[in-house]
Amino acid sequence: MMRILIACEESQTVTKAFRAKGHEAYSCDVQSCSGGHPEWHYKADITVPLWSKWDIIIAFPPCTHLASSGARWFKQKVADGRQQEGINLFMLFTGLNCPKIAIENPVGIMSTRYRKPDQIIQPWQFGHGETKATCLWLKGLPRLLPTDIVEGREQIIWKMAPSPERSKLRSKTYQGIANAMSEQWG
Repeated sequence: MMRILIACEESQTVTKAFRAKGHEAYSCDVQSCSGGHPEWHYKADITVPLWSKWDIIIAFPPCTHLASSGARWFKQKVADGRQQEGINLFMLFTGLNCPKIAIENPVGIMSTRYRKPDQIIQPWQFGHGETKATCLWLKGLPRLLPTDIVEGREQIIWKMAPSPERSKLRSKTYQGIANAMSEQWG
């Protein structure tokens, strides 16, 4: 059994996948969790649980100010400091003293501000007929192997209608990817 921190995850999708494999996994986010297990959730700034020793840290830092999909607003986000805040949070995970770390983010500026990702995955490689290029920066963990390549490949996330919940829905981890993480990294 390993101790696993899933950082910046309110949905608990990845946390529950690791729990199902018998690991002591916890989510952490400034928002309350929507996954139904507040007893496995730190509702706090990510620095709060970092004092503890973890076997694996999987981080999903917010991409709002880093993703290429928002490039048209980069000038404003640079000027008001929001982009640098996003970069600083991402970079916090790169320097942690943990043997195994995965940092997830969409295609964006971190490929040039930090380094190219170790891997880019798609939901359709893990049983979901959708496209959403997702970068993984890995330390001490192997690349994820596809588990269920499917057809379809729609841009459902990109086509999502505006709503108050849109950003939260767009950021959720696909269950097939969460399962692959728990099976291959757990």
